[in-house]
Amino acid sequence: MHVLILGGTTEARHLAEILAAEEPDVKVTSSLAGRVAAPRLPPGEVRIGGFGGADGLAQWLGAHHVDALIDATHPFAGTISFNAAAAAATAHVPLLALRRPGWVPVEGDRWHEAGSLEDAARLLPALGRRVFLTTGRMGLAAFADLDELWFLVRSVDAPEPPHPTRMEALLDRGPFSLDGERELLRRHHIDVIVTKDSGGAATAPKLVAAREAGLPVVVVRRPPVPDGVPVVPDPGQAVRWMRERVELATFPVSD
Repeated sequence: MHVLILGGTTEARHLAEILAAEEPDVKVTSSLAGRVAAPRLPPGEVRIGGFGGADGLAQWLGAHHVDALIDATHPFAGTISFNAAAAAATAHVPLLALRRPGWVPVEGDRWHEAGSLEDAARLLPALGRRVFLTTGRMGLAAFADLDELWFLVRSVDAPEPPHPTRMEALLDRGPFSLDGERELLRRHHIDVIVTKDSGGAATAPKLVAAREAGLPVVVVRRPPVPDGVPVVPDPGQAVRWMRERVELATFPVSD
């Protein structure tokens, strides 16, 4: 059996690790978009780069005899999820989405929801002057005209223009600790945070630190996803879905 994992996330890497350790008869290929200069590579075969849209992905699935497709991309990588759904339908390959649950506000949070990075930028001048921007290096153009604000931009790779004029880049990769986030907010005198609703535990400590400090947080909502695609929240359930596919292939149900 050959499974293609559309990855680049912690969950995708963990899924590949589980399959490599527990399912030696399953061939695993992980596909990474190539937006990070030095990604953490999962076990198994790895390909880097795009497919050329839904048609290109469908052709790749057929040419490489893929038996199952798992979309474990970042919650904000919306285009690839729609391409995966279209390609799976064309190639008649079962598709599963491995998507971490979004964050949920609790008592004490001062969240302001935004539908896009542009919406988030419009909210900022009324909320603070020193911004901790944790949306990654892509999309910084949305904040480039906010010259009256100062930004601390955290990303894995260095940001490229266009980006805010008054900006300090912090190159780092999660997971992040609560103590570390507390110190970062204190040291840089942060008074507002901007984040995407990425979910997961690796970057959640900043939300706890903001709650403790009483800081507002602008949370960018997730983009829409394709309808009709089964979804699981963690790699363990994705493995169970995979094993069910193997059983169905081994013991086909007759009419």
